[in-house]
Amino acid sequence: MHVDKVTNEAGLQEAFRIRREVFVEEQGVPLADEFDQYESQAEHILVFHEAEEAAVGTARLRVVDGWAKLERICLLAPYRRSGLGSVIIGTLEAMAAEQGLRQAKLHGQKQAEGFYQKLGYETSSPVFMEDGIPHVIMVKSLQV
Repeated sequence: MHVDKVTNEAGLQEAFRIRREVFVEEQGVPLADEFDQYESQAEHILVFHEAEEAAVGTARLRVVDGWAKLERICLLAPYRRSGLGSVIIGTLEAMAAEQGLRQAKLHGQKQAEGFYQKLGYETSSPVFMEDGIPHVIMVKSLQV
């Protein structure tokens, strides 16, 4: 398995393809809500499983008010519970630390809260709805 930073339009379109499959087709997020004005401001990554030539997961990182904001974290269904989710989070955290950021946050789907807790994130909000899906804000201090 490996992770690549998106550096061109083809890579960005691959990230969008995965997000469309996971968030729009599988989870029912409206297409207009999935893609936003922050796409060009964010750093995007693609994750590859050992046996696959095409990416199987993606995420993006933005800096918001001095925080690393981990966003649009997803894996195609057959690759969940394979360890790749931890690879995605670790990669985003390393990218944030390289930029000198000391705090990370994310809007985690409630069903994934335990996954993020295992990676050191703490829930810092009550449950709220985002695109019709229950979420919580989760935070973590980063090692810089």
